[in-house]
Amino acid sequence: MGKNSFRENVVTMIKKFVNEALAEDVGRGDLYALVEPSVDASAKIIAKSDGVVAGVKYIDVLAQIQNIKIQWLKNDGESFVFGEIIARINADSHTLLKCERTILDILLHASSIATLTREYVELIEPFGVKLLDTRKTRPLLRVFEKYATREGGAVNHRMGLDDSLMIKDTHLKTIQNLKAYIQEARKYIPFTAKIEVEAESFEVAKSAMEAKCDIVMCDNMTPEQVKEVVLLRDKKYPHILLEASGNISLKTIESYAKTGVDAISSGSLIHQANWIDLSMKLD
Repeated sequence: MGKNSFRENVVTMIKKFVNEALAEDVGRGDLYALVEPSVDASAKIIAKSDGVVAGVKYIDVLAQIQNIKIQWLKNDGESFVFGEIIARINADSHTLLKCERTILDILLHASSIATLTREYVELIEPFGVKLLDTRKTRPLLRVFEKYATREGGAVNHRMGLDDSLMIKDTHLKTIQNLKAYIQEARKYIPFTAKIEVEAESFEVAKSAMEAKCDIVMCDNMTPEQVKEVVLLRDKKYPHILLEASGNISLKTIESYAKTGVDAISSGSLIHQANWIDLSMKLD
């Protein structure tokens, strides 16, 4: 698939998303428009708290569909502070007021995730550790929410079960011989797909490395336990990547970043993000 085809597919996906979001809000039609005639209107989106912008890519597609002109003063991934103008908008009043809530909801949802993600990223950047998101996303919003974490500075973990083979603790309950399973799995999964094993103890991590996996996830281990796994990896399996996960918070992430792991994943980037405050004001 070429770049143009890929971009076209992405735009098609975003169009479907924004059209459905708008339809949910509009229902059978905006009752306001039944009374007042449409006039030229302009508005601005104002920050009422500090944060990081995300959602521009989606709102631009909605604006194109609805013939709305938007001038972004802040773009995806850029920080803003209280009182700053994020965007200026021009459209006829019926269209502008019809799309107001959808525009704000998209911007608020994505920017809130990006804002929290940036806090995590800034804590671990000095240690050269990557921040990963997880599959703990709201149903049917995975692509949108993972886009938001990316704009906050995270690296996307797998999008779904078909991206890589992750053998979690629940899978391990069904696998009698991990080494044999991984050898057999290599015959079926794509050549480029990695195999990751979730380990809740040093012993499981050691077994996973001996079984020749690509990545070991140190799950729900203490930083001290993770350091032991890192020492073993550095000594005998330098080619294997290590990921720390489980109960990672803003208070604990720095201690895990200091262990020497390659990446840290946290579902809280999404499910613990509190909405920031943005509003739209007509001129």
